[in-house]
Amino acid sequence: MAAVKKAFQVRLPPLPSIKDVIKLYKLRALRELSQNFLMEPRLLDKIVRAAGHIENHVVCEVGPGPGGITRSIVKQGPRKLILIEKDPRFTPSLELLADACKDVVDVDIITGDILKTDIAHFIPQDVKCEWTDPPPPVNLIGNLPFSVSTILIIRWLELISKKEGPWAFGRTRMTLTFQKEVAERMAARMTEKQRCRLSVMTQNWCGVNYKFDIPGSAFLPKPEVDVGVVTLTPLKQPIIKLPFKLIEKVVRQIFSMRQKYSIRGAQTLFPEEVREEMALRMYKMAEIDPVTRPFQIANGEFGRLCEAYKEIITKYPEFENYDYRAPKKLKSEGEATTA
Repeated sequence: MAAVKKAFQVRLPPLPSIKDVIKLYKLRALRELSQNFLMEPRLLDKIVRAAGHIENHVVCEVGPGPGGITRSIVKQGPRKLILIEKDPRFTPSLELLADACKDVVDVDIITGDILKTDIAHFIPQDVKCEWTDPPPPVNLIGNLPFSVSTILIIRWLELISKKEGPWAFGRTRMTLTFQKEVAERMAARMTEKQRCRLSVMTQNWCGVNYKFDIPGSAFLPKPEVDVGVVTLTPLKQPIIKLPFKLIEKVVRQIFSMRQKYSIRGAQTLFPEEVREEMALRMYKMAEIDPVTRPFQIANGEFGRLCEAYKEIITKYPEFENYDYRAPKKLKSEGEATTA
């Protein structure tokens, strides 16, 4: 009987189609916000199914727009739905849906930038579980704008590393859309052509499951690229058990010269006068061949390089804050005269 009741609960009253909602509220996708509307119900349902079982879960949707994915989420019967949308033009269409399902799902509509919004503030405390437990009944779902997707996932990986934000509740799972090339980078393994900093960073903290592609022709307006749907599940233990900033710095610099020997990028971690010596020491400590290309280095090997770098900056703390991109300090007037 309970199953029949739940099936009845998620049956919404008749609503205008997403296409009609866009006409009704005179909505159009803004290029400056990287907006693309997906209106095919079959594909919307497929994205939500990729998140797995979400009945009675707390779901946060990032960038719901006119509410296409939102409707598919509601049909699955979540306990609570948190909608975070930067563009206030979509508020009336989201309120229409929230009102239609008010007796079924508790909906919060938050008008704000996901990069500045504390999602944890809206998640009920009773869903919290231990990090080593199975993931909590909390899901992040979103058709992300291309312009913020990489910035957002790096920021979220840092929160995962600190067990903060939505990850203060446990290993909260994510089901997100990315530009296909970005999705491929996240999932890329050693030696694959798409392997990059994002590959290592994502795989260090999450299990990455590349689910499927959506052709660009399914969106309005049609983007120049296809889209990849990815699910991310935080790992119980990261591969590299070091602070996020240290790992990000080492991996970023090594991949800064992707097609050259990896030691060339590692050299930029150190001041010019000791660059070759320290990078060679770092590679020797990590037992990595200096002529290995960045995309040929396994995640565990990056871990050894990060450990070696940490050991070096512990011994030589003056190297820790070195940034090769920072402008060189101008000599003082007295030094210039002496020279």
